[in-house]
Amino acid sequence: MRGSSPVPVTRNARKNPLRGLAVAAALPFLLGVLASCGYGSQAKVDERSHVAATGRKLSVDTVRIGYFPNLTHATALVGLQEGLIAKELGGTKIRPQAFNAGPSEIEALNGGSLDIGFIGPSPAINAYVKSKGKNLRIISGSASGGVKLVVNPDRIKTLDDVRGKRIATPQKGNTQDVAFLNWIAEKGWQVDPESGKGDVSVVRTDNKIVPDAFASGSVDGAWVPEPTASKLVTEGAKVLLDETDLWPGKKFVITNVIVSQKFLEEHPDVVEAVLRGTVKTNEWINANPDEAKASANAALKAETGKGLSASVIDPAWPSIALTDDPLATTLKAQAEHAVAAELIEQPDLTGIYDLTLLNKVLKAAGKPEVGDAGLGAR
Repeated sequence: MRGSSPVPVTRNARKNPLRGLAVAAALPFLLGVLASCGYGSQAKVDERSHVAATGRKLSVDTVRIGYFPNLTHATALVGLQEGLIAKELGGTKIRPQAFNAGPSEIEALNGGSLDIGFIGPSPAINAYVKSKGKNLRIISGSASGGVKLVVNPDRIKTLDDVRGKRIATPQKGNTQDVAFLNWIAEKGWQVDPESGKGDVSVVRTDNKIVPDAFASGSVDGAWVPEPTASKLVTEGAKVLLDETDLWPGKKFVITNVIVSQKFLEEHPDVVEAVLRGTVKTNEWINANPDEAKASANAALKAETGKGLSASVIDPAWPSIALTDDPLATTLKAQAEHAVAAELIEQPDLTGIYDLTLLNKVLKAAGKPEVGDAGLGAR
């Protein structure tokens, strides 16, 4: 994301009751079971895409690429589904791995079982800081937007009505959790960042559980990415706020491309080829939105066994902007929000970006280069 992007402005901007009681009672148990079983933390290796396009092999036999099976990772979904990334790799094969949580993807990168990954800004920041700047680099942007505050319209009619209500976020300290805590603070309300208790109850809940929690009345709304937001709308929720509207230029990073520093140093030809693939994928997505939406849904169906209904994917898809620009100033702002929320200490993010190969690819394609907001590797 780009060094030219401005920092954000201040953000001032029913169902069956027995089923509800059952789900509410089961929710803590479900969360515990999911955690103990590693739900949302295990990678799924996609055996379908090990065969690469024919051609000259690059400096490795196989490159291992991680992503999440959701729409904010559409560059990965479509790029792999359509073979646009594989085509740039010639005889080098792709080993895709699907993750459901940032920490598990970072663990795989740190452990040497993953080379390149698509991931949100908060996990990238946390991992970079914890490793003292030695584990990863952000090498490209991927997506902007696609995050909404959706609420039960019977309980919440205005933004001020959010006070005193129970609002879900995906995980403590994740990208959406930080954004919501920052919005709460700018409303002048108080919430303890550890417990989530205060003027608003922040309920950290896995995205897969949020629809049932909403249907049961366990939460009054959620600050979540797509397609969870649109799934909730089909359950009767209303979009109260689109986070895009809180940022100058209506852009903020939601997904980056990262790489292991070791892999970047040893195999720059492979990294450059992958970036050629992601740039061409984003160009194709933006030029062919309907075909790209269908491709992403086909990839989700192959990954999860079930695609998204038209009532979910049709409103979700246009809210996500695919971009090569890492929107670096918005990542810097998100880190500042996490510090203000007392979730992290003031981080030194110098060196988190290395956009050298991306800018080489963009220049060769006749596209403008992007900036790193002064946070590039030296």
